[in-house]
Amino acid sequence: MYLKLVLGVERDASQRQIQKAFHKLSLQYHPDKNKNKGAEEKFAEINNAYDILSDEEKRKNYDLYGDEKGNARFESGNPGGHEGYTHFTSGGPGNSHFSFDPSEWQTTGGQGNSKSFSFSFGGNPSASGSSFGFDVNDIFSNFFGGVMGGGSQFGGFGGSSRTRSQPTSSKNIQAVNSLVFKNEILEQGITWILLSYVPSSKGYHVLESIVEEVASQLQGALKAGSINCQKDQSLCKELGLHSRKSTQVFVYSYKSSDKGTVAEYNGALEAKSLKSFCQDQLPRFSRRVNVAHFDYTLTNVENLPRVLLLSTKKDTPVIWRALSGLYRRRIMFYDAEVHDVFDPAVKSLGVDALPAVVGWLSNGEKHVLKTGITVKDLKSAISELSGILDKFEKKSKKTASSQPKSSQQTDTDEKHLPLLTKSNLDSVCGESTPVCVIGAFRSSNGKEMLESILSTVSKKSLTRRQNQVSGSEDSISFSLLDANKQQEFLNSMDKTSFKSKDNSLVAYKPRKGKFAAFTNVLTLDEVERFIGAVLNGDVRFSKMKRKPVLK
Repeated sequence: MYLKLVLGVERDASQRQIQKAFHKLSLQYHPDKNKNKGAEEKFAEINNAYDILSDEEKRKNYDLYGDEKGNARFESGNPGGHEGYTHFTSGGPGNSHFSFDPSEWQTTGGQGNSKSFSFSFGGNPSASGSSFGFDVNDIFSNFFGGVMGGGSQFGGFGGSSRTRSQPTSSKNIQAVNSLVFKNEILEQGITWILLSYVPSSKGYHVLESIVEEVASQLQGALKAGSINCQKDQSLCKELGLHSRKSTQVFVYSYKSSDKGTVAEYNGALEAKSLKSFCQDQLPRFSRRVNVAHFDYTLTNVENLPRVLLLSTKKDTPVIWRALSGLYRRRIMFYDAEVHDVFDPAVKSLGVDALPAVVGWLSNGEKHVLKTGITVKDLKSAISELSGILDKFEKKSKKTASSQPKSSQQTDTDEKHLPLLTKSNLDSVCGESTPVCVIGAFRSSNGKEMLESILSTVSKKSLTRRQNQVSGSEDSISFSLLDANKQQEFLNSMDKTSFKSKDNSLVAYKPRKGKFAAFTNVLTLDEVERFIGAVLNGDVRFSKMKRKPVLK
């Protein structure tokens, strides 16, 4: 009962009750929080109690034999006193021994007046006389077929004692090394809570308990792992995890980019705070839109299928954010807040119950994927929606492969981008063109780079679908601009951050006299993303100072 008294739980306490009690006390006495005298010793005592009681085998031994180290005791013989008994006692590494009186050997285990003897496992193998050393952990594995030899073995039991070199991880927290990280974490799009430690780190079990609770609550949206930074120094160095005296918690996620990043948790040692931190680190690849103004007829620059979640949530739901990370680069995600299926904008989509998911194939064909979604738990909901998205993605690919290449796209493949001048301004970027994407260069190398990127992007399906009412086609144009000769054009846009760059990119709306400058690194992926955002209405345009002039 001693260990249960340490945690303040009843004799028949459940594992959940033990975990809660440990969690509460560990927070109270953690050395980082409690500087009072004796707090560190109490914290160690609490950890030891939890280490035994949270381990099924050790707890069983403790409940049966009362051993405070969770080791086994076996008794045989005739009940009553110590007469006729044989006692096997494990006292832990370095403390136990095997002893008996040779003169009483023949009377052991007898009836009536027979004598008894006791012996303990794990003694010093170098001791003389009647001491024999072996490891209690090897009793059953070596009992049959054990090799005898030397003073350190007796009756086929191995003589080495074991010490734990690292914390025993929960079955819900996966041990992570370089290979696991490469195969199961890197580029997978799912968020991970990671415990980093060295064997001497303090507070492992405290944080393990908290991490396990959070991982259970967010199961399906994230996973939990632990990294031994003494054993796998290269991985910890790669992730920027530094060995410290205390165990650390990090979250590896794809919050805002295709590249995974590590964020350290420095909040309170409680599940609620860590859960909130983890939710904030979940991917944000879903774009929040206004369902009444969202243009469903747009095809996108990546030529990918699109899905829209309609729910009453004010913010993007955790489920949708998690899925947006898993399907990034494969499906474009959107979400909108709606409250009534009778709303004309919702009704036009064919939705009869909320929450609902509507999808568009890469050719713009609409499908209602799921309505009246019910969520029993996060894991099952993500699993169900993943199955729906997998089928939809497969259908979109099949549809795209059956589409013949348009003559307009063929023509685009065969021509270079025009150089924007006064003479061709109206035809290339006049008011009849809703959006002009202009790459401004100041060197020949810059021109080649911009032309290569924009030519590749322009070959993709960038035109809006034909308006079924008017029959007109709303398109986007691409061109280059010699910034050395056409500085006045750039000066008409009050945006000094890009006017002096060697290479820059701007989206220009001639009809409205507005522009949006691209400020990220000029790569194919980033430019594609920017233009896709322009077409989908996710980029804010600014008013130009004056009408642009070209020479």
